[in-house]
Amino acid sequence: MPVTHANLNISPSDTLSMTIHFRQDNDDDPARPIPPPKAPSWWKTCTCYQIWPASFKDSNGDGLGDIKGILSKLDYLHDLGVDVIWLCPMYASPQADMGYDISDYNAVHPAYGTMEDMEELIAGLHNRGMRLLLDLVVNHTSDQHHWFKESKKGKDNKHSDWFIWKDPKIGKNGKKEPPNNWGAVFGGSAWKYVPERDQYYLHIFTPEQPDLNWENTTTRKAIYESALEFWFKKGIDGFRVDTSNIYSKVQSYPDGEVDSRSAPYGSCFPYIVNGPRIHEFWKEIRSQVLDNYGDPMMVGELGGSTFNEILKFVSSDERELSMVFDFDFAALGGLHTKPFHEITGYKLPELKTSLKKTQDLVANTKAWSSIFAENHDIPRSVSRHGTNDPKYHDRAAKVLAILLTTLSGTLFIYQGQEIGMTNIPESWSPSDLKDVSAINYWNKMKAKYPHDEDMLQRAWKGIVAAGRDNARTPLQWSGESNAGFTTGEPWMRVNENYTHINVAAQMEEKDTVWKFWRELLKHRKEHMDVFVQGSYLVYDYENEKTFTYQKKSASGKMSFVVLNFSSEECTFRLPDDRKDLEILISNVPNPGRSLQPWEGRIYIER
Repeated sequence: MPVTHANLNISPSDTLSMTIHFRQDNDDDPARPIPPPKAPSWWKTCTCYQIWPASFKDSNGDGLGDIKGILSKLDYLHDLGVDVIWLCPMYASPQADMGYDISDYNAVHPAYGTMEDMEELIAGLHNRGMRLLLDLVVNHTSDQHHWFKESKKGKDNKHSDWFIWKDPKIGKNGKKEPPNNWGAVFGGSAWKYVPERDQYYLHIFTPEQPDLNWENTTTRKAIYESALEFWFKKGIDGFRVDTSNIYSKVQSYPDGEVDSRSAPYGSCFPYIVNGPRIHEFWKEIRSQVLDNYGDPMMVGELGGSTFNEILKFVSSDERELSMVFDFDFAALGGLHTKPFHEITGYKLPELKTSLKKTQDLVANTKAWSSIFAENHDIPRSVSRHGTNDPKYHDRAAKVLAILLTTLSGTLFIYQGQEIGMTNIPESWSPSDLKDVSAINYWNKMKAKYPHDEDMLQRAWKGIVAAGRDNARTPLQWSGESNAGFTTGEPWMRVNENYTHINVAAQMEEKDTVWKFWRELLKHRKEHMDVFVQGSYLVYDYENEKTFTYQKKSASGKMSFVVLNFSSEECTFRLPDDRKDLEILISNVPNPGRSLQPWEGRIYIER
């Protein structure tokens, strides 16, 4: 369809502030044979799909997702256009934090399956030309890991200093107190007392997740052998690295400043994020482990990091991580810095600004980045960045799909995002919660405001809008009982909208969110030079309803993306000198001169 629109309105400040020129890599061959051999930096051009095993697919009716359930859906993922699966922790675990408390890196959580199941999964993916990432969780273990069980017995055994132990302080009342005022991420003190040693151990997360002592060379070597090399030898293709920049702590362990999120405790983050030895540790991992396994995909969770700090991890000159998960977009409104009841909305220009860092990381920096809007810790994108109006649900989900599939970097999709799954409804109650952070927050608010119904309602709305349970409801496979997720009692309540938001219906009906995602992923691969590696220029930065930007390949091929992030009809403009453009895809039939509510289009040169 030829373009007949008038000129875009571009201010000089918009052009100067948002222009990004991208370095182009010639080593990414989309037709590479996989696996093996592994082409250099194969991970730049793939589409990844994150699986939360408890909620993906249950194969045996026990109400919990499992590896055999994943195996049954590999063809579904391949048909969607997925190249890589990121599988969240499936290791042996007491499940204090849904598997992020690992008791044995070399065993599979029995409820999820067996080691044979994992080997079958690796083979099944590779036979389809797909790859597998696992979660690397090595800031901490479970308190049930044998390393910690031995460590807590006393100060003179092999594992005694494999975790972070400190002597108590003696308070003014003569009682023993934690060594500093640090608060844990999920509430309470970050220290727990152990009488056997008459010491406290550090746990940045739950008390069941003691922090490993990365200062100990022997500990690091054991981590490398158990958590990394064991799985590389099994044939996996890389890791998503949990909390990858907090292994190195400031060794003086000073008190932290009390802020709204940590109160009444002090914030530990200034003393654990990008600590003094963190790059030494990552260069050691690279030289001692990663270089022995070709070019594995290592995606770092680098919370609280500036642009320049991120470059120290992901630049190809530094050779530490492959790419970063940057949270500027995901954390809009204070998602990761404020209590649930203080998290706010945001305006569209803030969204445009939030994406600049990820795009800029690939610009003349010898670095790479990822693109994502959802994961296991983040609310559903159509609820957070789209609209809760059911009239425009599908359009909003498709607008977000257009945005993500046309931005440069490695694309990550979270399970259920491909059908537009939504947050939990306000009609649920706190008894439906499963996430430790939301439960602890709710109990804290009830204790602090026992008779303040307005504050408690505000707290509940905050959990519904921003809590981690939003992403963890069972995947909605069909309109049958329990959304086709299980024949038994699901481990977590199923979102009631599964009757009309589900995979089976969307694979059969026309113009669904699922089919739109599949088509977009095909276009992303066909026009990789433009969408995956192209330069990025925003035209309507100050507009609070529309988002218009240009993508351009190294050879000069152009595409224009126009998105309406409102429930109103909006006008838009494209350059007069671009008469050779046609609509590659639109989320409405018969697109006209103006944008319908929540309409999105991709224009590309004929």
